[in-house]
Amino acid sequence: MTEDPLYETAEIMAGIYGDGYISLTNAYEVALVDKMRASIELLYAEARQTDHGILPRGPERWYVEVAPERIDAFADIVSHPWFLAVNEAILGPEWRIVEVGFDIPFPGATMQPWHRDFRSPEATSRGRRITSLAFNLTAVDTTPDMGPFEIAPGTQWDAIDECPHGMFPDRSRWPRYERLGVAKLAQRGTISARSALTIHRGTANRSDKARPVLVIGVDGPDAANSAHHDLQMTRAFEASLPPVLKGRFNGRVVEQIGCVRQYHVIDGLIEPVVDGY
Repeated sequence: MTEDPLYETAEIMAGIYGDGYISLTNAYEVALVDKMRASIELLYAEARQTDHGILPRGPERWYVEVAPERIDAFADIVSHPWFLAVNEAILGPEWRIVEVGFDIPFPGATMQPWHRDFRSPEATSRGRRITSLAFNLTAVDTTPDMGPFEIAPGTQWDAIDECPHGMFPDRSRWPRYERLGVAKLAQRGTISARSALTIHRGTANRSDKARPVLVIGVDGPDAANSAHHDLQMTRAFEASLPPVLKGRFNGRVVEQIGCVRQYHVIDGLIEPVVDGY
């Protein structure tokens, strides 16, 4: 891939290796995002009727993994030059999409504990390399009362291996994250990329609206997150992909989409956090 001059590698790396989070506003037309939201709502309704079709992420907060072709305009979303440039800059030319899903905090969703999405691999904790990325694309215009996503910038480098599963910092560390914390009030059309190791949390949704977010997980060649997911696509969808996306998915190619197995359970998110602590 030739570097797109609109998206400089140095700026992308400075954001992901610095704050651990970058974003691009107005990346997509609102009409495309609204179609994506309709797909999410349909897929959530289907998943509710399937055994183990949804995963809890806390009270009134759910996560569902899906086949990418079930998301309207998915190929357009991941063909965006910024999405391609970020993956190339951070993960190199052999990056692969390993996860597609959505997270929905409904009204009444409570504060999550500060956490990262998985234990820091040695390549990051010792080698100081980011080997995977998580992209988020909000389906709604986020307001402060809707339980916005919150990150503690720069904490992708924190050593917390002594904590449960290397994911959940001890509460004695939380005051620092509170000081660092930045709420992300993403609007429709905005896409973000982050290291899943950056300490973060979902906040309490005190509104009367759900806040669905599309999630796309991407691995570099020495990451192994695909083992936690069940990415699948039909041969017809694979054949329809534009050249820039050929070979960019790590999953099963099937004749017909079956039940997507929900592997990525995070037990530490199920219990509510009382009074922020």
